[in-house]
Amino acid sequence: SGAGQDQYKKTREKLSFWDRRTDAMAPLTEKQMDAVLEIRAAAETLSVPSELPIEDLCSLSSRTLQSPFLATVPASTEDVLLKGFQMLDMGNDRIETAQQFFAWFAKLQANMDQDDNSKYRKTRDDLNCYQEQCDAILKDVCAALEHLDSLQKQYLFVSNKTGTLHEACEQLLKEQSELVDLAESIQQKLSYFNELENINTKLNSPTLSVNSDSFIPMLSKLDDCIEYVSSHPNFKDYPVYLAKFKQCLSKARHFMKIHIVNTLQHLTSQLTKRTFSSTFLLFFQSLIEQIEQRAEKIPEYHQLLDEVHQCYLDQRELLLSPSITSTITDLTNQNIKDHCALVRSGCAFMVHVCQDEHQLYYEFFSKPTPKLDELLEKLCLSLYDVLRPLIIHIVHLETLSELCSILKNEMLEDHVHNNATQLGAFDAVVKQMLEDVQERLVYRTHIYIQTDITGYNPAPGDLAYPEKLEMMERIAQSLKEEQMKQMSQESMFSDVQLEDPDGRRNSSVEASRLQPSISPADLHGMWYPTVRRTLVCLSKLYRCIDRAVFQGLSQEALSACIQSLLKASDIILKNKTQIDGQLFLIKHLLIVREQIAPFHTDFAIKEISLDLKKMRDAAFKILNPKAVPKFFRLNSHNAILEFLLEGTPEIKEHYIDSKKDVDRHLKFSCEQFIQQQTRIFVGNLEEFLTKVTEALKTMAIQGGPTYSLSQQPWAQPAKINDIVMTTYRVMKSKLPGTLQSMSLYLANRDTEFILFKPVRNNIQQVFQRLHSSLQEEYSGEDLQIIACPSMEQVQYCHKSTLSLNSNSLNNKVRVTSQQ
Repeated sequence: SGAGQDQYKKTREKLSFWDRRTDAMAPLTEKQMDAVLEIRAAAETLSVPSELPIEDLCSLSSRTLQSPFLATVPASTEDVLLKGFQMLDMGNDRIETAQQFFAWFAKLQANMDQDDNSKYRKTRDDLNCYQEQCDAILKDVCAALEHLDSLQKQYLFVSNKTGTLHEACEQLLKEQSELVDLAESIQQKLSYFNELENINTKLNSPTLSVNSDSFIPMLSKLDDCIEYVSSHPNFKDYPVYLAKFKQCLSKARHFMKIHIVNTLQHLTSQLTKRTFSSTFLLFFQSLIEQIEQRAEKIPEYHQLLDEVHQCYLDQRELLLSPSITSTITDLTNQNIKDHCALVRSGCAFMVHVCQDEHQLYYEFFSKPTPKLDELLEKLCLSLYDVLRPLIIHIVHLETLSELCSILKNEMLEDHVHNNATQLGAFDAVVKQMLEDVQERLVYRTHIYIQTDITGYNPAPGDLAYPEKLEMMERIAQSLKEEQMKQMSQESMFSDVQLEDPDGRRNSSVEASRLQPSISPADLHGMWYPTVRRTLVCLSKLYRCIDRAVFQGLSQEALSACIQSLLKASDIILKNKTQIDGQLFLIKHLLIVREQIAPFHTDFAIKEISLDLKKMRDAAFKILNPKAVPKFFRLNSHNAILEFLLEGTPEIKEHYIDSKKDVDRHLKFSCEQFIQQQTRIFVGNLEEFLTKVTEALKTMAIQGGPTYSLSQQPWAQPAKINDIVMTTYRVMKSKLPGTLQSMSLYLANRDTEFILFKPVRNNIQQVFQRLHSSLQEEYSGEDLQIIACPSMEQVQYCHKSTLSLNSNSLNNKVRVTSQQ
């Protein structure tokens, strides 16, 4: 192992010389150097070949030892070497020189090489043999391939011939199928044309009957033929065959029409004789169904269906007209004095007629027709023709408004709205009738406003104010006393009476105690007649006519009502007192404003007027040229030119609001009442204060230092005392009467307070101004002489008067009444 290590180091060192030079031609890599070392290690461990037995080599030791080259060979290997020499036929040879050794070594090496390559040569010989066999096989394979190529070419030739034959057969089969289909198609097409002779034969047969079982199939075949021929206009003789088929269809239509007309006429005669039988209606209905099915596609059937509809409706009109006429006549005779009952019963009868006719129509037909509504509208017009002469002669607004309500609410909104399809014709006639009633109502309203409101002449009793209100209060007082007396008796009786099982008291007593009451001035019957008529008229018109028409009539009616109230107020003011006339007007204007508030409409209307002022001025300048300034009068044509350019009339639009007109008159009346009452109470003081103001202005202008207001004879303290005391006595004496009148007419504490509050404020302001003037111009002694009431006394006077009036109001009786 130690020798091996030394040898490894030497080999490593020798290998290091391999690529030590910087310009080494083939430097070894690390991996190559490792491989060399591994080969070296493997070579050291090689054993002696088995072909050289040790015993053979030992025989050669004697000869080998003679050689100086082998002197260094160990004794153990001498025999082996000698045996080796003998095998090489060199046993007798003696190696004496190096040349002999090298020759011997070369021969030995050649023998060794020959022994080593023997197996390869054997393998080569075997491979050559195999190659020869493979060449023979390859030659046989090539010959076989040539035979196969020949077979393939023959196969392809045969296959092509077979495919061509197959394709030819398929083409022949295809052509055969096409020819068969073409023949069938031609036969099918010819079948429609061949049917013409059969159809003609059936239609010209004297035994043909629409009721027969073969008629409907023949009709279907005829429809198919016409449809087919019509859809192929490119066929030869297309117009000829189409015309012939149309002739056949005309004959069939004629037969069906004759049959249907005869059937309907027969039905009509049976219904007239009351011997109706429904045995033959089944086929009739099926025939109508066939016609309706074809009417959507073929115009001739649609025309036939229209003729059938017309025939049916003519027969229905023939049956219904006498019956409807006699029924309407009977209803007219029964309700000749009650127009509302006549309209209600007549319209109800026509509603049933329309519904029954629609139901009967759809028993025969399934498709609608506008001719049915035309017939029903014609039948409804018979009712309209009877009612219209009666409507245009109705005078009473109540009757006309009730007719509007019947036609609009009961007929249109109830019946027609719930069954619009069946009552379409009735709807048109009712609307026309409603328009006539509304037109008549508007016309009579105009006349009513002119005669009963604008032209109303009040009777003495209508203007008996305040006597009417006082009389109603006395009646109410007596009724209240009787009621209170009765209630006291019932309460006394109830004290000794046993209680009810339910523990409840008599409901009539409780109801009488809780019965509400209103003032006699608020009773509907106590209103001025024109106010009552106006409000009743508007209430009847509100839901009967259109909004725009109602606005115009309401404006006219309210304007007439206001004028009548102004006229009546003036008469009361002249015959009674001013406060009666003013409170009468205020009360009724309040009633009008309150009663028109529920009407949800605009009381404003637009009026268009033609202003001819410019035209008048221009014409005046033509007629009077002197009125034109000289610098404008250039020639005689200027006035004519101005007339043409500036003399055109103007169209002006202005709005009239009757509701605002009521408010305006009410406001003006209240202001007049406030001013008049202020003058009554403190008119003398206002005149005195006016003189004081003028005198103070005069003194300021003159500037006299010793001049004072007390030096005036009309401004002496005693004179002022007379004026103040007179005013105060007037307040004490007339204020309760004024408040009593306000309570009697207005009957509303809030309204009375609102109306009297400005009067009270005016009185207090006058006294306040008087106090200010007296404090400035008079001394303490003069003020004592004047003895002007203080502001507290004035306010106390008002409060005591109002308190007294409130107590009297609490004692008044308000009578309950339903307006």
